[in-house]
Amino acid sequence: MFEKLEQVEQKYEDINARLSSGNLDRNKLMTLGKEQASLRGTVEAFRDYKKTAQDIKDNKEMLEAESDDAMRGMIREELHKLEARLPKLEERLKVLLLPKDPNDEKNTILEIRAGTGGEEAALFAANLYRMYTRYADLKSWKVEVLSLNETGKGGLKEVIAMISGDRVFSKLKFESGVHRVQRVPETESSGRIHTSAVSVAVLPEAEDVEVEIPESELRIDVMRSGGAGGQSVNTTDSAVRITHNPSGIVVVCQDERSQHKNKAKAMKILRSRLLDKLQQEQVDKEAATRKLMVGSGDRSEKIRTYNFPQSRVTDHRIGLTLHSLENVLEGNMDQLVEPIAAYFQAEALKSEK
Repeated sequence: MFEKLEQVEQKYEDINARLSSGNLDRNKLMTLGKEQASLRGTVEAFRDYKKTAQDIKDNKEMLEAESDDAMRGMIREELHKLEARLPKLEERLKVLLLPKDPNDEKNTILEIRAGTGGEEAALFAANLYRMYTRYADLKSWKVEVLSLNETGKGGLKEVIAMISGDRVFSKLKFESGVHRVQRVPETESSGRIHTSAVSVAVLPEAEDVEVEIPESELRIDVMRSGGAGGQSVNTTDSAVRITHNPSGIVVVCQDERSQHKNKAKAMKILRSRLLDKLQQEQVDKEAATRKLMVGSGDRSEKIRTYNFPQSRVTDHRIGLTLHSLENVLEGNMDQLVEPIAAYFQAEALKSEK
């Protein structure tokens, strides 16, 4: 591990020297600057570890040389703190050396669909979409709706949105799966608790160069946009349905008045779904040999339950329960997101051993 860390530190110094040379064009500056930023955290943690290890050595030498009892007590106290800190720094370095998810820096396509539960599921889909948009606001991320299918009663049958900003996918990638809600619907006169489900998919945005789709593989249908309750959004044939014949993936976009804009949004969603499909196939293949799937985001897996009568949120993957449902739904999701990320980091560390 430490040999690898020395190599990372040397690479970081080499990049710094090249950036200081002043003989680079704009593209190279941007590339090296991004690489420098990606290494900085690991290098700083390694230097902190080396300094702590050196301080321990120095304090032990001082303790042997010191005869004054008061000074020896102070040195022992400092030594105890340093020795307790060193293993934590080593664990952090192990995490930092884990293979980076190449998608972590990407923007994200968030798809939310109402499942079992009818209108109640659609209303909860709207609750979840609001939760994610509030979380995005707190993180200073940008949210752009790509496709929206409302029920007319405040619910959402489906919503697809692009979320862009700093490390969006790294924060949201473990949200994929089935989210279950338990509450008494407003229409329930007997006060009986209903259980409904909503599926969430989190996909990294695919660049054009990552997924090339030949026109021959596409079927593109143009139709009139339809709104909630069967009413027309507009009277032009602007809605676009794209079918990718080899995979069977179908994407419909109708929110824009421009057919061209709807097609562009549909292609963005299609590319991301295809990239996700390819990556999922690769993960499944690796899992078959490793017999371990870390953070697969299985869409059929029940990952979380939101219990309104008890104001409780439970993440079933790590057994985490929070009694702050309203706070979570207001977008304060770090209390869920960070423990999940830490859990999967620990699982990844186990698989590396």
